[in-house]
Amino acid sequence: MKAALLPLTAALLGFGTVGMLVPVAPDGEAQAQMQRGGHNAATRNYVRRAGAADMYEIQSSEIALRRARRPEIREMAQMLIRDHRRTTAEVAQAAREDDVPMMPPMLEPAQRSMIRQLERVAPGAFDRLYITQQVTAHSQALALHRGYSRSGDARALRRAAMGAVPVIQGHLTHARRLQRLR
Repeated sequence: MKAALLPLTAALLGFGTVGMLVPVAPDGEAQAQMQRGGHNAATRNYVRRAGAADMYEIQSSEIALRRARRPEIREMAQMLIRDHRRTTAEVAQAAREDDVPMMPPMLEPAQRSMIRQLERVAPGAFDRLYITQQVTAHSQALALHRGYSRSGDARALRRAAMGAVPVIQGHLTHARRLQRLR
């Protein structure tokens, strides 16, 4: 991808083939690439959804630290907060390396609803709901990161997605184990 940007960069800077300033208008593909921010919609969608997934994991786990009754649920929540802060930082760093613009993460509507459920559920039902949500959220996050690691168009982001896969898979396995222990 970076190699493909070299002609675009040269055209935008006005350098001809011999390194002189020559007015050169970007071609149609270069203009489209500039409008897209250099990457396709799937990349921008991945960055947005990965940020939302991490934000949900962190916020839901902060609630779990306050509301969970079982110590193993609180321990998992601490692990999720730590690990998802790290994956957030890794995706943000990769986005900078790949020149992919990042907006501040925002929860998706379904995630906002899940957070509200956690805040409102009866104390005795909290642990079960939290773990059920973690299984769902981690299954979705795993599919997101696996998909981008296989077919994403930004090299550093693909690498970050690959790095997130085993972390998320571990969280999913752990959540399923806790779900069976009810």
